Amino acid sequence: MIKKIIFKKIKFHNINYKNFNKYIVKKGLFVFPAGPALVNIEKSKKYHESIKQADLVFFDSGFFVLLLKIFKKINVSKFSGYKFLNLFFGYLKENKRKTIFCIDPNIKFSKSNKLFLKNLGIKKIYSYLAPNYDPLNISDKKLLDLLRKKRPNYILTNIGGGTQEILGLYLRKKLKFKTTILCTGGAISFFTGDQAPINDFIDKFYLGWLIRLFFNPFVFFKRYLIGLRLIPMVIFNKVTIIN
Repeated sequence: MIKKIIFKKIKFHNINYKNFNKYIVKKGLFVFPAGPALVNIEKSKKYHESIKQADLVFFDSGFFVLLLKIFKKINVSKFSGYKFLNLFFGYLKENKRKTIFCIDPNIKFSKSNKLFLKNLGIKKIYSYLAPNYDPLNISDKKLLDLLRKKRPNYILTNIGGGTQEILGLYLRKKLKFKTTILCTGGAISFFTGDQAPINDFIDKFYLGWLIRLFFNPFVFFKRYLIGLRLIPMVIFNKVTIIN
């Protein structure tokens, strides 16, 4: 079985969702780069570095998984941010004493996220509204102070891809205590209803992009068009398999 692949110096972990309980207890930075975001590794050194230094890199992008299969004859398992959170929320129902710290993009989403987690039975939920970060120079002393005080078990960065991973690496380096930083972006909004309604069937058959495009074409059409650049990236770059 393929354990990892290395693409553009990034170690992607081929994780079976059945082994979820083995990984959810680990500490560190977990990232779920989408296809359009992966394209940016050639332009943003900060983003590329944050993905390279992550503790676990998941195959969130069904498009990337398909390209590996078509052009490199490499079969790996998709493990999307949606799938991960679905399992994670089930885990939280059984572990209600865990402390969750959400970094949210706006007040509306923050309220939705907190209510959703509260309904799971979680007692200790903390929220923080993210400022307009400059990805080239992320620094947030206020956030660090809050995290040092609350010492959460899990940090959910519910903000945009390309920024959240850089923020996640910044937090992992600055925080002295061990925690798990989940860079799942807007995936929590699939559960709260603030984004397009995605379910297990849609996720399994790689149709999440289509549903998102249908519900918000002005945002996602351009994003997915940019994501097509991933095709030549996969074709013309070496992919190393680690068994």
